[in-house]
Amino acid sequence: MTMLFIGLLVVMFVAALIGGGALFAARATGFDLAQSAARAGAQQIDTATYRATGQLRLDPAKAAQAAKQFLAGAGATGTVEVTTAKITVVATSHQATPMLARFGYDTVTVTSTASATPTTGPPA
Repeated sequence: MTMLFIGLLVVMFVAALIGGGALFAARATGFDLAQSAARAGAQQIDTATYRATGQLRLDPAKAAQAAKQFLAGAGATGTVEVTTAKITVVATSHQATPMLARFGYDTVTVTSTASATPTTGPPA
C-alpha cells in the first residue's frame, strides 16, 4: 500500500514538473511572438526621410500594419503602439498545454510585451 502511495506521488510530481515546463515554454513562445512582431514593424522605415536627411525613423502606419499582420499570421492578437523612434507590441496568444489537459488546462493565455527600434545594421 505504501508503494502504491509513493508511486502515485511520484507520478503527480512528474506531471506537475512537466506541466510547469509547458507553462514556461508557453511564456517563452509568447515573448518570442511579441519580439518578432516588433521586429517586423521596426523594419518599416520612412525611406523618404532617410534618403533626404539620413535620419532613421519608422513609418508608423506601415510599422503598425506589419506588426499586426505578423500577429495575425501567428494566430495571435494584440495592440501596437508606434512612434517614429520605437514600436511596442503587446501580444496575446493561446498556447496549448497538453500535459495539463488532465487538470483542466488545455491552453494557457499568454500576454507579452516587446519593443524594437529601427537600425541600419547589427550593433557594433
